[in-house]
Amino acid sequence: MGLGSLFKRGKKEQKEEEDCHIEINQENCDACEKCSTACPNNVLILSDGSMTVRDSQVCKTCRVCVAICPNDCIVVN
Repeated sequence: MGLGSLFKRGKKEQKEEEDCHIEINQENCDACEKCSTACPNNVLILSDGSMTVRDSQVCKTCRVCVAICPNDCIVVN
């Protein structure tokens, strides 16, 4: 394994982070803010009484928000 393969692998991982997609089912969300409080990267924010994605490119796909949501209304792809 040469240095070139290490650089290629790093670019592939970076591309996966850019493709992060977060969906919030607003019908089931009661805006309890548990997900935004638990998120280590501060991706989710309460805005106008509903949870919204502040910046999906900051998301590291740890899925902590999915695990803590009591209504199962968050999906991270």
